[in-house]
Amino acid sequence: MKDLLIADSVSKKFGNFTALNNVSIAVPEGSIFGLLGPNGAGKTTLIRIINQITMPDNGSVTLDGDPLQAHHIRDIGYLPEERGLYKSMKVGEQCVYLAQLKGLSHAEAKKRLKYWFERLEIGDWWNKKIQELSKGMAQKIQFVVTVLHKPKLLIFDEPFSGFDPINANLIKDEILRLREEGATVIFSTHRMESVEELCDQIALLNLSKKILDGKLVDIKREYKTNTYEVGLNSDNKVSLQQELEQKFQVSPANFRTVGDELKLNIKLNGDDSPNELLSYLTNKAQVSHFVELIPSANDIFIQAVKRN
Repeated sequence: MKDLLIADSVSKKFGNFTALNNVSIAVPEGSIFGLLGPNGAGKTTLIRIINQITMPDNGSVTLDGDPLQAHHIRDIGYLPEERGLYKSMKVGEQCVYLAQLKGLSHAEAKKRLKYWFERLEIGDWWNKKIQELSKGMAQKIQFVVTVLHKPKLLIFDEPFSGFDPINANLIKDEILRLREEGATVIFSTHRMESVEELCDQIALLNLSKKILDGKLVDIKREYKTNTYEVGLNSDNKVSLQQELEQKFQVSPANFRTVGDELKLNIKLNGDDSPNELLSYLTNKAQVSHFVELIPSANDIFIQAVKRN
C-alpha cells in the first residue's frame, strides 16, 4: 500500500515557541489515520501546514508523490475544529458557493448537494440560514461541504463535536463508507473510543514531537501486559486467592457479572501460556470469566504521554 501523504521532518516555530519539532508521518492511501495528542501537542499546526494555511520552517510535505503545491487544495477536504460557515447566508446558497471554490460547476454542485441532502435527510434545510440551525445541524452542513468535491484526502478535526450519539454514529458510518470508496482520512480527536472504532494507524504527538506511531493493532500488541481478567466460583475464595498470589502477580479486578465470583487480574509469568493458566484455574474452581486485558487507545495515550 502506497502512502498518499508524507510529512518529512517538519518543524515550525512561532517566535520562541516550538509547535512542531522534526515530525514525520506517512498516511497510507485508503486508510483512516489518527492524529492524536494532548492540547498544545502540535496537531493543529501540522494540519494547517498540510492545508497550506501556514508553511513549515523546515521539512517537506508530499501529496500523492508530488511536493505540496497550491493546486492540491482541491485534493483536500478539511473540516476544522473551529467551524467556518457564514451565519447569515442560506444553507443551499452557501454550499454551492463553497463547492465552486473547490472547482465544481454550479450544476454539478447542486447535483451532488441533492444527493447528500437526501442521504442525510436534511433537504428541508436548503433555504434556512445557518444561524437558524443548532450546532449539530450546522455541523452536518460543514461535513457535506468538506466531502462534496470528492477529495483524495479528508481531514476531520474533532468531527463529532456538537453531535448527539445518533448523529455522531451517522457521521462515523459515513466516514467509514468514504474510506471504503477510496478516500484517505486524517482524523484528529480527543475521543479515544472513536479512535478504536475508526483508525487503522495512529501517530501520537506530545510537546511538539512525535512519540508514537504505527498500526493501532501493532501498538496494542506492544503495550499489552500479558494480564488476564478472571472470574472464579469457589467455596473458599480466600484460600484460592492466597494460592494464586503465591504463583502469579494478582490484583483485584472490577467487572460486572450477575454472580458473586472472585474477580482477579492475573499477570502471567514469562514462561506461562494462557492455555496453561486456564487449565490451572479450571482445576481449582469454576471459571465464569476469562478475558485478556488488551490496552485501549485511551490507556496507550495516557501511558505514552506520561512516559514521554
